[in-house]
Amino acid sequence: MTADAQLYPTPEGLYCPAGDFHVDPLRPVRRALITHGHADHARPGHGAVLATRQTLDIMAIRYGEDFTQSRQEAVGRVRIGDAEVSFHPAGHVLGSAQIEIATGGRRFVVTGDYCRHPNPVAAPFEPVPCDVFVTEATFALPVFRHPDPAAEIGKLLASVRAFPDRAHLVGAYALGKAQRVIMLLREAGWDAPIYLHGALERLCWYHVEQGVPLGDLRPATTDRKTKADFAGQIVLAPPSAFAATWAQRFPDPVICFASGWMQIRARARQRGVELPLILSDHADWPDLLRTIDEVDPQETWITHGREDALMRELDLRGRVGRPLRLVGYEDEAEA
Repeated sequence: MTADAQLYPTPEGLYCPAGDFHVDPLRPVRRALITHGHADHARPGHGAVLATRQTLDIMAIRYGEDFTQSRQEAVGRVRIGDAEVSFHPAGHVLGSAQIEIATGGRRFVVTGDYCRHPNPVAAPFEPVPCDVFVTEATFALPVFRHPDPAAEIGKLLASVRAFPDRAHLVGAYALGKAQRVIMLLREAGWDAPIYLHGALERLCWYHVEQGVPLGDLRPATTDRKTKADFAGQIVLAPPSAFAATWAQRFPDPVICFASGWMQIRARARQRGVELPLILSDHADWPDLLRTIDEVDPQETWITHGREDALMRELDLRGRVGRPLRLVGYEDEAEA
């Protein structure tokens, strides 16, 4: 049986017939294996979900306790039909995992999203040798080489010192990016309170419950505060909040956005970002290639982004690549 028959794309997502399950399905299915809690990978409505305990908790926080009919924590190796699966750290967000699938004498690894930079809120990526490696390609162009995260946070703190009369509003996605920004600030010596938009609070408190020391966090409300009270302060919010009247409550705010896409200046300008912070929870071009070399698969299947450039590079290196062209996976949108 070929690899294509053991794991293949369907309209619902990647499907393994030996275990009768889908990985990160786009639509409700009978049995789903979920790599992590971002909304473009973890959707509600499945009959049964297998994921790490933290991903199950995050899905319950985001969708309610009834997000699935049945849930199971992934611990060790799990037999599902004629397939054996195991979950391995992906370094992307809290609870994120690569899913190893062993069936028909082959080993597949579906990464979901992954990051090779040290991430204080996620277990570090674990290279898992396999026959078929399914990799994301979000930043799969040679131009994407993410800078040192500490240096990017240094830019933010330098701006706070330069403009003590202004609030710094940092756009950060609710799961993963917000907590990573907070931890990087704490590691850089920022011990002052960090203010949070309400949309970030629940997931931040969940990280604290899981032992992530986020420090002094406070709601970014003006019920008992004036604009002047936020001068020189750092406020985190989902990027969409900057288009609303919510941002007008702060004194002459410096609009920042923490994202790997901030390397593209046009994107920063389009969003009205004054201080772009190039902080990504995905692998950049060098890390994609390094990871494929470490895993050393017979085939690399590419999805979630820039398939063509990575396909060509693999061909030049004498490796076999295949584009999956799955649709529906993007950076998650935040309300």
